[in-house]
Amino acid sequence: MKYQLRHTTRYEYSGDVTLSHNEARILPRSLPWQFCENTQLIISPTPERMRERVDFFGNRVVYFSIERVHHELEVSVVSDIETRARPTQDFFSTIGWEQAVQDLRGDIGASNRDSLEARLFVLDSPFIHQHESLADYALPSFWAGRNLRDAVLELNQRIFNEFAYDPHSTTVATPLQEVLANRRGVCQDFAHLTIGCLRSLGLAARYVSGYMETLPPPGQEKLVGADATHAWVAVFIPGWGWLEIDPTNGCLPDERYIVLGWGRDFADVTPLKGVMTGGGDHVLTVAVDVTSNREEPAVMQAEWRPAAQ
Repeated sequence: MKYQLRHTTRYEYSGDVTLSHNEARILPRSLPWQFCENTQLIISPTPERMRERVDFFGNRVVYFSIERVHHELEVSVVSDIETRARPTQDFFSTIGWEQAVQDLRGDIGASNRDSLEARLFVLDSPFIHQHESLADYALPSFWAGRNLRDAVLELNQRIFNEFAYDPHSTTVATPLQEVLANRRGVCQDFAHLTIGCLRSLGLAARYVSGYMETLPPPGQEKLVGADATHAWVAVFIPGWGWLEIDPTNGCLPDERYIVLGWGRDFADVTPLKGVMTGGGDHVLTVAVDVTSNREEPAVMQAEWRPAAQ
């Protein structure tokens, strides 16, 4: 699948902003099954300082500062992306989920470095805390001796079937116990909930941020900016690797999914965050387009091409 990604974030301020320091995590990752070309980061007003780095999780991060008076900030990324099938078609693992827990807790030699790195994703994180209620919800899918992959896939399907997508029911700060009780939320909530269930059993799971194309209803044109960021989960299978699941849609991510980055939870992959002097109130708008055409990106201000990938 070949896509052009456009993601624009715009802040409009009620007062003068005299200085702002920002970090943007909106440059998509290059992966064995995902290839990014012609990536452009466009920032207006033009930053006085800018540099790119790779964070602890391997995500691309751009720091920039604007050191003069401004009343709005617009940050856009445009990238041509080709996706291929994940390496799940040859997936084979007979490991039971209890054995996976033991592998993550036990001694790990140099030959099993992946399990050592996965241990970080068993621990609590800013938005996800292990809890007995989360383990209790997961356990009907994780009976004694059950294959880890089968249990994970059933949990993924249960959350899809038993929870309603409701964009007005939660905020980024809504506790997982409230999401669990109300059975409502958005993709971020369902990803956090799934991770919380798995970590509460002693398994490793990480939060994946990215995009997927949203198709319009039959006979209707696709609206500009109608797509959205998406969130799903990757579960660690000892001896094999990371298996991606999408509890919002009850499926396994495929070529339609574009990976932006990953971390312990949303806090590690926030698209744009920073501090500023002044500004007053602000209005935030976000527009995302994931299209299969190869049109040239529109000319915008302050074009900057990041380091070669």
